[in-house]
Amino acid sequence: MRIVFILVISFWVTACAGNRPFVDEPIIDRKGVDVSRYYADKAECEAYAEEVRTGEKIARGAVGGAVVGGAIGTIIDREPNSAERGARVGAVTGGVRGAQEGIRETERVVKQCLRGRGYRVLN
Repeated sequence: MRIVFILVISFWVTACAGNRPFVDEPIIDRKGVDVSRYYADKAECEAYAEEVRTGEKIARGAVGGAVVGGAIGTIIDREPNSAERGARVGAVTGGVRGAQEGIRETERVVKQCLRGRGYRVLN
């Protein structure tokens, strides 16, 4: 049952991360820029960024966090359920870190794509 809970949380975080707007919206120097062309280029770059596999990063983070959390729970506290509690906390923490990594990579892809198209990205 707990494994199912962890998987449900991981899928939920994946869905949220996939539909989430960019946290770090690109800021460009707009001097001499055709704004309508910029928005078209940005949309194309965002389409490329959708290829980032955020769900896989979340799943890897959750699994890795569960392993580390379970090990730490076993080492630090010898109570019967400490490994399970550590694994649950580690899975959620690892999943969140994976989601953050996916979002950062997505933002990097968009910004690099815009730079490649000649825009001066300021952030």
